[in-house]
Amino acid sequence: MMLAGVASAQQAAPPALSPPSVDGTALPSPPPVTAGGNVTTLGEVRAIKPEDDQPLDLYRFKNPVQAEPNRFSKNWSEPPTVEEVSLSGGYVMMGIYYGLAKAAQGFNKLTHAPAQIQSAIARPPPELTPEQQRRAASFCAQQDCVQPAEGR
Repeated sequence: MMLAGVASAQQAAPPALSPPSVDGTALPSPPPVTAGGNVTTLGEVRAIKPEDDQPLDLYRFKNPVQAEPNRFSKNWSEPPTVEEVSLSGGYVMMGIYYGLAKAAQGFNKLTHAPAQIQSAIARPPPELTPEQQRRAASFCAQQDCVQPAEGR
């Protein structure tokens, strides 16, 4: 019985209906009256996409200072998050993979083998022999094609 009385006291009163005017248009109704007095409502709330494509980790420390890349940046990598560790098989598997990578680097160094990843080496573009150039010019003259500009 007591709970029913408390629940009914918290419910808002129904909005008052404004009587229709004589000319057929509705009059503006007064603002609804609430039991608590003035009620503050929030405006539209929009979710903002995270700034980087990494999953959100609430427990990860985000450094407010962003340092410029320097000579040590290429050898440094951020430690993996807990999620990245669990997705890659755990700390034991990460240790095994790290040990295998270091063993492979040492093996390549001992045997003087070429590096696993090598930069591309560009070669000069192929050049036509004078005979091939003459044949191409005669073929182009027969077909009414545009001659390429010299010096290219």
